[in-house]
Amino acid sequence: MMYLFMLYLVLSYCVLIEVCLFGADVIGLSGLITPSLEEMIYVAKEMERLGMTTPLLIGGATTSKTHTAVKIAPCYSSPVVHVLDASRSVVVCSQLLDEEVREEYWEDVKEEYEEVRQEHYDSLKDRRYLPLSEARQKALHLDWFSEPRPVRPQFLGTRVFDCYDLNSLLPFIDWKPFFDVWQLRGKYPNRGYPKIFNDKTVGPEARRVFSDAQLLLHHMIDSNSLKGRGLVGFWRAQSTGDDINVYKDDVTVHRDTKPVATFHGLRQQAEKDSSSSEPFLCVSDFVAPVDSGVPDYIGLFAVGVFGAEELSQRFQAQGDDYNSIMVKALADRLAEAFAEELHVRVRKELWGYSSDEVLQASDLHRVRYQGIRPAAGYPSQPDHTEKLTMWRLAAVQKETGIGLTESLAMTPAASVSGLYFSHPQASYFAVGKITKEQVEDYGKRKGTSTEEVERWLAPILGYEKEA
Repeated sequence: MMYLFMLYLVLSYCVLIEVCLFGADVIGLSGLITPSLEEMIYVAKEMERLGMTTPLLIGGATTSKTHTAVKIAPCYSSPVVHVLDASRSVVVCSQLLDEEVREEYWEDVKEEYEEVRQEHYDSLKDRRYLPLSEARQKALHLDWFSEPRPVRPQFLGTRVFDCYDLNSLLPFIDWKPFFDVWQLRGKYPNRGYPKIFNDKTVGPEARRVFSDAQLLLHHMIDSNSLKGRGLVGFWRAQSTGDDINVYKDDVTVHRDTKPVATFHGLRQQAEKDSSSSEPFLCVSDFVAPVDSGVPDYIGLFAVGVFGAEELSQRFQAQGDDYNSIMVKALADRLAEAFAEELHVRVRKELWGYSSDEVLQASDLHRVRYQGIRPAAGYPSQPDHTEKLTMWRLAAVQKETGIGLTESLAMTPAASVSGLYFSHPQASYFAVGKITKEQVEDYGKRKGTSTEEVERWLAPILGYEKEA
């Protein structure tokens, strides 16, 4: 009998000892957010130090074959394999545990990973970055005097939503990621929802799963098994370089005005095409500079769907894995719909900078509206630790019950948070790789060490950090 011991990070030394005693045949590490990547490296090193030979599988939303080959595999002399999705794990485990094919399979993987490592290091040599000062000179410089002046929100401070009407969120659900959970992907021209139902291969199964989802979704809402809670907040804000200072009241702000919080931004540094005139963006570019004298504002939100974990565990205890997974998948969709619907209310009512907006759900999913709501830990601001500032500023956990784990994942898992920017030219972008110069500058601005910044920003470092 094969034992697959799944370890959900963060892991401890004691857990590894228990795995040794348990006699697991395979260990799987699943990482959902970027801090997990560093923990995986630590686990691989500990397994090597303990003399373990158990094959190690790497998977999860933040992982990749490149990261596994470059960062994790060199730390452990026994098999380390990146698994793209759960459906592949059985095949990989079978090959790793079959004595007749194991050695040949592992040699093939090692050879492939060596090629991946070489390509990675070659690409680092070819990359060019602007000095941070030059990237800042080429920032997005908006004319804050000719542009329409920023709109003042309807209120400053926070507003809490304790029992949100989940039925109001149903029209805002984006169903495509739901089908991705079940590995149901239609082929062109039947990609996405609802065209997936027309696909000859996966269409019938997609219809069945969708029908089951509708029944369970309405049952959970009607029985109050799920509850939506969240908050939204607005504050005066001005940018200073790559930072955004937030102020308590609607006061006249000068350089020496003390902020109640500061959000720190990261700026693009990777060279663009020589013919490109695109700016090197940072989220602070979308907020009026303190020296402009133009009053500006920033928003914040955090929303969560409670009750899914308990319901999922109940199904699991009954041996019903299908509905256990279904509950979590639907809760995730509701949380994203919550964020989408609330953003509509922000644009049209609560902030009101786009009060005449008329858009369909498909337009919302394609981001055809004014303003953005970037989340900490995602491409426009890859640093998860910015959530700590959000949680302190708005007392998120106290007001909503939405918490943060040690690795800064949100609880419940079906939660979404981010900042609101209202400027017409605010857009989503990827910071991309950055240099050590910016890492050191960022650490000084945040009041933390370079090593700590490197730990949280490991996926976007444009250099090999010292061991």
